[in-house]
Amino acid sequence: MLRVVRERDIEAFLVKRVRALGGELRKVRWVGRCGAPDRRVMLEHKAPFWIELKAPGKSLSPLQLREHTRMRRLGESVAIADSFETIEDLLK
Repeated sequence: MLRVVRERDIEAFLVKRVRALGGELRKVRWVGRCGAPDRRVMLEHKAPFWIELKAPGKSLSPLQLREHTRMRRLGESVAIADSFETIEDLLK
């Protein structure tokens, strides 16, 4: 039986990998801001970045797209991950 990968599986993998690398994560509650990224990733060897986690094949909502665009325009790095492989690539 095939196991369906959900967004929470991707998030759990991210947390496990960042901690294994000695990094830190923050899950932020955005009061009054819809569409903001799920987590902040901080690693010694890499500039901090925000990450939006999605189930495989799912796309950003219009609100997420708008908020991520605003954040990038202000110099924030925002990544999107919908697979374990994408997480691995982002943490290199």
